[in-house]
Amino acid sequence: MRLPYLDLDDARLPQVQIGLVGIPWDGGTTNRAGARHGPRQIRDQSTMARNVNRASGLNPFKLCNCADLGDTPVNPVDLEESLRLIENYYTRIHQQGIAPLTAGGDHLVTLPVMRAIARERPVGMVHFDAHTDTWDRYFGSSRYTHGTPFRRAIEEGLLDPRRTIQIGIRGALYNDSENDWGERQGIRVIDIDEYHRMGIEGVIQEARKVVGDGPTYVSFDVDFLDPVYAPGTGTPEIGGATTYDAQQLVRGLRGLNLVGGDVVEVSPPFDPSGNTALVGMTMMFEILCVLAESVSKRQSNSA
Repeated sequence: MRLPYLDLDDARLPQVQIGLVGIPWDGGTTNRAGARHGPRQIRDQSTMARNVNRASGLNPFKLCNCADLGDTPVNPVDLEESLRLIENYYTRIHQQGIAPLTAGGDHLVTLPVMRAIARERPVGMVHFDAHTDTWDRYFGSSRYTHGTPFRRAIEEGLLDPRRTIQIGIRGALYNDSENDWGERQGIRVIDIDEYHRMGIEGVIQEARKVVGDGPTYVSFDVDFLDPVYAPGTGTPEIGGATTYDAQQLVRGLRGLNLVGGDVVEVSPPFDPSGNTALVGMTMMFEILCVLAESVSKRQSNSA
């Protein structure tokens, strides 16, 4: 978004309120890899971003000091080392009081981000996705994949399931009890059929009720969208939401106590047009707008 680039040793870092970060890693992908290239193409598309949200009138760059904090280090051949590297990077950001907004990467990257920012207290979450990502294991004993981050986050006390809502869930399952675990923990799951019955305003009101006024993270997987809008993703599922719906939903989070967010699973190799990355960048901007208002209000109240 044409923001200044600062590394984590820059003397100006304490002035930053929101840091945009890339995680070029897809080692948790179980089928179609390629999301490691997401941050690069999202950055390319972000040169088209402007300053003011037409619908809300919010200018996030006036509300908060924002900077591009670069990409985290990763090890593409070592999953657990990559999780440690990502967590350490975000821990340094969190220690400076900076709210992170991330371009992934596959959805497993949300776990080390939460390990860094939610150690002191669990966060709630508004989660847009075609999949719950609360499964336990893949390929026998693999506990860390892009289908397991929120199960691990709940088990580790990072994510409060009673303040978590998952929106847009659809697609076939591996077994008939695949999504039961999350609901037993208290997660509010709105599958795509209920989503259409409730309508946009109903979903927004339900999300606001679930997360309340506690610290809340926003995680947006581009496969929440129908693949006609975002074909460049690892696990596309037909029958998803429109990009217009997605914008309305994120704008409806305005006023919540937001502490960070991400857009994940943009996989450029599956969309040579670059449109999926444009969608990902635009949703990052929408999240940035509501996040900046929240950060600005919180810091004003503590001054």
